Amino acid sequence: MLPQRRHELILRALRAEGPAPVGVLAERLGVSQATVRRDLVRLDREGRLTRVYGGAMAADDEPFARVAAERAGEKDAVARRAAGLVADGDTLLLDIGTTAHRLARHLRDRALTVITSSLAVYDELKDADDVQLVLLGGVVRRSYHSMVGFLTEDALRQVRADTVFLGTSGVRCDGHVMDSTVVEVPVKRAMVAAGDRVVLLADAGKFPGTGLARVCGPDALDVVVTTTGADEPTCSALREAGVEVLR
Repeated sequence: MLPQRRHELILRALRAEGPAPVGVLAERLGVSQATVRRDLVRLDREGRLTRVYGGAMAADDEPFARVAAERAGEKDAVARRAAGLVADGDTLLLDIGTTAHRLARHLRDRALTVITSSLAVYDELKDADDVQLVLLGGVVRRSYHSMVGFLTEDALRQVRADTVFLGTSGVRCDGHVMDSTVVEVPVKRAMVAAGDRVVLLADAGKFPGTGLARVCGPDALDVVVTTTGADEPTCSALREAGVEVLR
């Protein structure tokens, strides 16, 4: 794994889950603890994290803004392509995450119903006159502008969407969709169950990816929207499972 990719995964894990020891990061990345320590020293010098005894913690308390700036061009390309899959009058379920937020920007002038647990999507669409906006209840996760918990999951069991647009921390080489934040995983699974079609939004940086928990297998997906450079063996595994891959 290239150092840049390791650094990205380390930062993503710290922002999503809080402080982590060297051993946990090394196990997750499949590298030695010495390699992780060198990475932490470099990232600390660059001001991108804060080293603590035995590990590290995120350098800021606003992970959404920082993640939104990562690979922004690729995320917007995915969002534009995904918007082309939407027909006027559709009911959509938008996941949390920075790519879903960018997708919302491309839907402002469309006649749609949008259901979401994302406060960022809500902020983007709250003044869009043609969008009927449904905000799911739950506990506010301020660090990532989202709603989580049993209230969110219960609400999702009461709705049905034509298309779910799902985000991810990474797509494994076998096509399984992963996420790094435990509290978001049950909400994502409930979204998958509430949609007639599931579209995964994942730029090339998510291929192949990692995550703490499995959200779903490739059999739950209908379409994956990604970008040029996405790992070809992973894309092939998705196609073999019957998933349409758009790049």
